[in-house]
Amino acid sequence: MCVFCKIVKGELPAKVVYEDDRVMAFHDINPQAPVHVLVIPKEHIPTVNDLKEEHAELIGHIFLVIKKIAKELGIAESGYRVLVNCNSDGGQEIYHLHFHLLGGKPLGPMVCR
Repeated sequence: MCVFCKIVKGELPAKVVYEDDRVMAFHDINPQAPVHVLVIPKEHIPTVNDLKEEHAELIGHIFLVIKKIAKELGIAESGYRVLVNCNSDGGQEIYHLHFHLLGGKPLGPMVCR
């Protein structure tokens, strides 16, 4: 079982900022910005490549949750970044679909090296 599934099941601790029947959001344990929250579906979906038509409403819901969290954490007005990595070349480390909500400082342009 993946680490995020264990968090969803309550088997591992997390600093949860939002939870409903489909989604959970918690602070990243290795933050890359003053605000760094991971938003995950409770359903185990390994990567973006594993999404199906039936997940369309779930993904829309996740973005509405991200908007709500950004407002609650005080970064909606100044701005924030939402990032999703897919597979190893995309930087994905945990194979459970997750969205990084980053903010709290100027993040600068996206740069690929």
